Amino acid sequence: MNKYELMFIIASDVSEEKREELIAKQKAYVEQHKGTVEGIEKIGMKKFAYPINFKTEGFYVLMNIAFPTQEVDAMNKLMTITDGIVRQMFVKKEA
Repeated sequence: MNKYELMFIIASDVSEEKREELIAKQKAYVEQHKGTVEGIEKIGMKKFAYPINFKTEGFYVLMNIAFPTQEVDAMNKLMTITDGIVRQMFVKKEA
């Protein structure tokens, strides 16, 4: 199992209640697929360098996770089609 940093951006027009639900949903997905969440950092609202889907800012979340390598692509695809998530990126940490 490898360690990853998962950074994702939630759209600015998503309510705080829905935002917390999205974060909990990602955490639950990791745990259901034999992974562990080592930390969640809610960075907050930040302006984008360029507009994404006609939006100029979003809520950034950083998750440190230990996750099976074969599950990363599936989670990435799921996050791509999840309403409210603008962008996501997995970065593998050095051992």
